[in-house]
This record gives sequence, C-alpha cells and structure tokens, in this order.
Amino acid sequence: MSKYEQLWKYLKDNQKENYKLSYEDVKSILGFDIDHSFLTYKKEAKEYGYEVGKISMKEKTIIFNRI
Repeated sequence: MSKYEQLWKYLKDNQKENYKLSYEDVKSILGFDIDHSFLTYKKEAKEYGYEVGKISMKEKTIIFNRI
C-alpha cells in the first residue's frame, strides 16, 4: 500500500474532472504533509484515473486532471 493511497482514493471517489488542492487540503486527506517523495509516487494516480498536472511551490497547490 502506497503512503499516498488515501489521496488517490479521494480523487477517484469524488469523480471530479479536475482538482486544485492546496498542500493543506492534501494534508487533511492524508494526515501528514506531502514531501519530496510525492514526485516519485505521483505516477500512481494514473491507476486511479488521474494524473498530476501542475505542482505550484509558490501557491502551494497541486492540480490533478482526470484521464
């Protein structure tokens, strides 16, 4: 089980076309802050029907798009 599986399930369960989640939103879903390892795990989102779009360090947001 991936440490980000709760996030992937959240995306899949809510079935939106696009998400723009703040780092705080992600923290509330996962229960911990995202870290650099997210860049490695982001490819797992495709298994749940999403891909990571833009990660904004300045805005502290992540965009997810439905595939």
